[in-house]
Amino acid sequence: MSEHLTKTGARNVFYGGSAFFFAIFVALTAHSHYYMRTTSTDENALTDAVARGKHVWEKNACINCHTLLGEGAYFAPELGNVWTRLGGDDDVEGTRETFKAWMQAQPTGIEGRRQMPQFNLTDQQLNDLSEFLRWTSKIKTQKWPPNDAG
Repeated sequence: MSEHLTKTGARNVFYGGSAFFFAIFVALTAHSHYYMRTTSTDENALTDAVARGKHVWEKNACINCHTLLGEGAYFAPELGNVWTRLGGDDDVEGTRETFKAWMQAQPTGIEGRRQMPQFNLTDQQLNDLSEFLRWTSKIKTQKWPPNDAG
């Protein structure tokens, strides 16, 4: 048996390995898309209010300070589970009113704390943003964030 790798053998290893790992990549990508569409997100819960809330989120660049499901800046708290932290679906109207009151009370003026600006959002925008965060809280994130505080 030869102990040297010929050019033909090296080429076959390269192309065979490339094809093998490309096939693995395609299979994992397909599995990820299947998982996201069937398990992690409830597409039926995507309402117009959720879409408008996402638009409010993007228009006001909330992600420049906050994280949402681990994506964004780490300057301010994670908001992927803020709906649950404020009360959740046990009292939807109460949680929505708590969220709206908190947003309208900004900035708090507490000395030594980072201050969130006042965006002067309308009631409709606050309701839509709360619906977006409510929908986000129901995404199956495989236990992310790792703690309840976000």
